[in-house]
Amino acid sequence: MFIIGSYTLAVVFCVITMFCWGSWANTQKLASDRWRFELFYWDYVIGIVLLALFFGLTIGSAGEGGRPFLEDLGQADHASLHSALIGGVLFNAANILLVASIAIAGMSVAFPTGIGLALVIGVIVNYLDRPEGNPALLFGGTALVALAILFNAYAYRRASKEEKSVSTKGLLLAIVAGALMGLFYKYVANSMFSDFTVPEAGKLSPYSAVFVFSIGILVSNLLFNTLLMRFPFVGERVSFRQYFRGTSRDHLMGVVGGVIWCVGMSFSILASDQAGPAISYGLGQGATIVAALWGIYIWKEFAGAPRGTQTILNVMLLCYLVGLGMIVAAG
Repeated sequence: MFIIGSYTLAVVFCVITMFCWGSWANTQKLASDRWRFELFYWDYVIGIVLLALFFGLTIGSAGEGGRPFLEDLGQADHASLHSALIGGVLFNAANILLVASIAIAGMSVAFPTGIGLALVIGVIVNYLDRPEGNPALLFGGTALVALAILFNAYAYRRASKEEKSVSTKGLLLAIVAGALMGLFYKYVANSMFSDFTVPEAGKLSPYSAVFVFSIGILVSNLLFNTLLMRFPFVGERVSFRQYFRGTSRDHLMGVVGGVIWCVGMSFSILASDQAGPAISYGLGQGATIVAALWGIYIWKEFAGAPRGTQTILNVMLLCYLVGLGMIVAAG
């Protein structure tokens, strides 16, 4: 199987992860306006599973390193399978709750609370589990990225046409989403053998771990998203009949979104061998700022914002770049 052989290449893969995680949501914007997120999300999950399976059967089975994908799945013990599955369930719950929080409380409340909390918890939990890298640089860089997320939130609020009071329900959903999002990566990392060049009996390869993780998302989605369709946080109920009435473009955008996100997840997991889970996860979660850049320069979300907003965005980018540089240097 393909394995990353250097820290430099691991950082490149982490940067690709950051752009994938920060860009997949654009596919929802490219679907039709009437296509609800609950319907989009089914195809998004299908895209994740398909990409994980494709990587496992191709680069996860080629070469002499590691263990071939199907053979690896066949020898995995229950503990490793359960760990990767739990990671998928936690991620799916977090992702759905975060989207619900955005719908209720808005981007400026949900993202800094949810993703900021996920970033801090994820780096701490993964570092304690596998302490690699300079902790001062790692946590200092994480703090700066979290600060950049807060500046981004403040800029969104200034650009908002209406002042809205903060929804307690939306805030609580973001907190729960952030806590779950900060924990899921650890379970996937713990399901794998520690040195990707030396397979361990019962443990999963990175490709098998991501595939089992995707199955955890798919299975849990049968419950989570079905409940969300029946009892949506915002708007009217959605039926499965509406899903099957979607256009080819609507379905394709969801699948492409899932594929993009899973490329990022796969690259992040592959990079964790050389960079360590804490650095790999921390760099990947800088995706929030990548998403903000899409909003600034492509979707023009800050057009007509009050004076001074651009200065806030510039400070945000400075904190973000310096923070990323410190995380990279921590390795």
